[in-house]
Amino acid sequence: MESIVSKGYWIVRVSVNNEANYPDYLQAARPAFEKFGARFLVRGGAYEKMEGEARDRNVVVEFADYQTAVACYRSPEYQAAKSIRNANADADFIVVEGHAA
Repeated sequence: MESIVSKGYWIVRVSVNNEANYPDYLQAARPAFEKFGARFLVRGGAYEKMEGEARDRNVVVEFADYQTAVACYRSPEYQAAKSIRNANADADFIVVEGHAA
């Protein structure tokens, strides 16, 4: 019987405090995204807050599996980019395992 591997996801809510420097974060994070096969499913876009608190931007990034999503976040490439993000934005960030079909 074939084992089904669940995808891994980053779910990130971001409030950018410095629009001029935020692109530096995106550029710095690109090597990590490429190395770990990140696939952006949601990147900004219109939204409507239904409950709770909201931030300006919402991002959902898909990875091959949960372990890859965690490895990307913990990678030296992403950690360098994260320091740039932290200097220019506030974020809520989780890594979650997808539902196995």
